[in-house]
Amino acid sequence: MVVFLLALFALISGYIIYGTIVEKVFGVDEKAVTPAVAKCDHVDFMVLPTWRVFLIQFLNIAGLGPVFGAILGALYGPVALLWIVLGSIFAGGVHDYMSGMISLKEGGKSLVCLVEKYLGSQIKSLFLIFMILFLLLLGAVFAMSPAHMLADLWNIEFIWCLLAIFTYYFMATLLPIDKIIGRFYPLFALFLIGATAALMFILFTNGQEFYPNLTLKNLHPSGRPIFPLMFVTIACGALSGFHATQSPLMARCVANEKHGRVIFYGAMITEGIVALIWATLGMAFYQGGDGLNAMIVKSGPGGVVSDIANGYLGSFGGMLTVFAVVLLSITSGDTAFRSARLTIGDYWHKESQTFKKRLSISVVVLSGGIAMSFFDLTTIWTYFGWANQCLATITLWMATFYLRKYQKFYWLTLVPAVFMTSISTTYILYDKIGFNLSIEWSESIGIAIALIAAISFLSAHKLKMTKPQKMEI
Repeated sequence: MVVFLLALFALISGYIIYGTIVEKVFGVDEKAVTPAVAKCDHVDFMVLPTWRVFLIQFLNIAGLGPVFGAILGALYGPVALLWIVLGSIFAGGVHDYMSGMISLKEGGKSLVCLVEKYLGSQIKSLFLIFMILFLLLLGAVFAMSPAHMLADLWNIEFIWCLLAIFTYYFMATLLPIDKIIGRFYPLFALFLIGATAALMFILFTNGQEFYPNLTLKNLHPSGRPIFPLMFVTIACGALSGFHATQSPLMARCVANEKHGRVIFYGAMITEGIVALIWATLGMAFYQGGDGLNAMIVKSGPGGVVSDIANGYLGSFGGMLTVFAVVLLSITSGDTAFRSARLTIGDYWHKESQTFKKRLSISVVVLSGGIAMSFFDLTTIWTYFGWANQCLATITLWMATFYLRKYQKFYWLTLVPAVFMTSISTTYILYDKIGFNLSIEWSESIGIAIALIAAISFLSAHKLKMTKPQKMEI
């Protein structure tokens, strides 16, 4: 219990202290006119109350990551808590704040436009393809997972659940942001927070040991290496590239730049707290990794959620908790497709005010998502995990170049960017979806590439700073 409380205290302190540092480094202008005001179209650009924007941002970025990712991360033991806490404060919070605030400064532009401006136009088309495929992949995952859970919960056919979810996705992608997302998502977010808090309350009062094997050693039953797999597995509970696709959506609804720390950094810390709770629940409920692993093998992370919820809250409370997790997934899936629509519109400079233009892009986007939903969920999830952290790495490098351009303290993003470069590279070299090399070779090459990237960046910066300027005559 003491370890959990210390971790919780660290996350809250991280928001107060490090979040303030990040805000000061970035620099906010409270008098600046935000895109929500300057470009108000009552579809994607409009001012929403700050508390609503915060809750929508939290629900958008959460997805299944802070629940499923944290449960899978719990297999590694209490060492997972270190990444959830440190990752949320020094990587995830910084990543989300920078992606949201840079978008806000750039008129609410999507991530692909920011990457083009700060990393170069040469990669724009390639990055667009990568990002659209990523969003469609994620939308498919966040449709299939809740469809399976609803099918099991209500004993109906999976295909009907899937079609119902995609019908909702179509409406949420197409309609103005205040009609569904702005109206209902804050309530859904509060519902999720309430269900998670209820489970944690039961754990505090039932006398179970929180961490039966309190050690920083790797406790994964299959011996899977912590580096890089744990950092990819936990993902949204500490750092996720998906968040960078969602932050621009809310950057278009922010009334004042000073609200950025609460909305972007604060939502990530809140998600870190949710991940901390679910990782703790996974370790405490099964009192060891073997029981948790057996349940994951049998029924997947969704089965673990149902098992824990029913065990602690009874059948009715368990049903409500499972439904909360379903909402968590669906409400990230629809904003993934909405982000894809906005990204395509930004790339081809198509305005979104007219219903016809939104409809045409939405049909294309949703059709791609439906097609991907017929692939194997396990395979899609594996590729999503790596692509997600690659996107986080690219976003951190984009933010690093942004800070350098405006002569700000770029080490804030450079350090996590280099670290995630090593993670993403090592993962694709080691995992079966990639080159399937030994962990020793994968780590050596991955770390070497990350260091080369860091040295190249620092060398280029030094040359730029010392380059003699031409004298004007």
